[in-house]
Amino acid sequence: MLSWIGWIATACFGLSYFFKKPATLRLIQAGAALLWISYGLLIHAMPVVAANVIVAIAALYSTFMGARKSETTT
Repeated sequence: MLSWIGWIATACFGLSYFFKKPATLRLIQAGAALLWISYGLLIHAMPVVAANVIVAIAALYSTFMGARKSETTT
């Protein structure tokens, strides 16, 4: 049952590349990273958790800071 979380996270991450808008791609990648974090915690794999915390933070930061920059330049 636990492996399904990993497979769903993999599918979400892969599907994110089919979205045209960069912000949408990054939000889906952040969601997939959250699934990977859950999976890593459940199987006690801290490298999986750490790597995906970094991915989730980077995806969310770049999404919201990119949106904020475009608001201030227009």
